[in-house]
Parts: sequence; structure tokens; C-alpha cells
Amino acid sequence: MNIPQPMEKGCQYIFKIILIGDSGVGKTSLMNRYKDNTYESGNAATIGVDFVIKNITIGDKKVKLQIWDTAGQERFRAIVSNYYRGANGILIVFDTLNKESFIHLKDWIEELKKQILLKSAEIRILGNKIDDKEKVCISKDEVQKFLLENGIPPTNYYEVSAKDDINVEESFVELTKKLIDVTGVSNAKQAKKPTFIPQKTQGGGCC
Repeated sequence: MNIPQPMEKGCQYIFKIILIGDSGVGKTSLMNRYKDNTYESGNAATIGVDFVIKNITIGDKKVKLQIWDTAGQERFRAIVSNYYRGANGILIVFDTLNKESFIHLKDWIEELKKQILLKSAEIRILGNKIDDKEKVCISKDEVQKFLLENGIPPTNYYEVSAKDDINVEESFVELTKKLIDVTGVSNAKQAKKPTFIPQKTQGGGCC
């Protein structure tokens, strides 16, 4: 497991973001691309969960993102589901070159329903590997139909590529901005809401 970065002073928000989806869709590659702007082909399958910290600034607000990369294999499903609790943002990833991974989006949505996360967390769908245009087998119409059937706004879908760094940062930053918007100081103490740390209570800092 990766060691979190040293904490910085002035952190105002801490958000827990989970990447879920079938094995091989590119969750680890997306996390690494956003975290370090790196890409390695043929990443080994994640065993259980992996974890990184990303400190960012949105406007004048300092945010610490706790990004959790989860295993997609069925045998890890029970273990991984334990890490869903307290998640503020969920990125459900599928492979645009793999029809089966798209079909399984429904299963991941059902899993989130069991965890009562569809109402307590911000959900985004990421269609990865769009760089290989000739092999993309999921049409935009299919994606839009899925979003409509599951009550997910079209703006919550991103076509991304960890390999070519397409829309990766945008998808994480947009999600973070939304979490800041829905949090607010008044929501700071509510359960299952993004964490807000008022300036006067920071002490030595949090991220």
C-alpha cells in the first residue's frame, strides 16, 4: 500500500474517492495518471485495495483527496465493499474496448445501492481507453441509454484515457468542485458528508 504524503497546513476539505469497476478496465492507471502524471502499460491486477493521497487547490480552497483503487475481481468483492463506507465520490470505470465491462456497470450500480451510496455520494462514470478509437465498441447512444435508465446525469459521464491523459484530471477536479459545492460549512458535521475542517480548528494542519 502506498504511504500517504506528508500533511500540509491549511487543509480545508478531506474527500474520500473510490474507483470501482471490473478488473482490467484501467482503474490503477487512472489513479496513477492523476496522482503522478505517470502511465505504465500492463499494470498487475490490484489485490484488495490500494490508496494514495493527492493534495490540490481549487480556487482558494485546499483539499486532500484520499483516492482508493479497488480490485475488480469477484473474489475480492466482499473485502472491497468494506471500503465503500464514508465515500464522498465514486468513480465507476469501464473499458470502452470491452463490452462485458460496460454490461457490468449495472452490477456495480446495484452494489452501491446495497451500500446506500447512490444518495450519499457523488457518482461519476468513466469510459476508459478511448485513445484506441478503432477498437471502441461502446456507442455513445448505449452510454446515454444506460445513464438515463439509472438516473445519472449525462454530465456525470467522462470519456477518458489514462494512456494519452485525456480528461483524467478534468474528471477528478470536476468531482472535487462538486463535493465542495455540496458540502458547505453547514454540512460539515453531517454523517456521510464530505469532511470540512473550519480554519480555526486546524491547528497544525491536516494535509
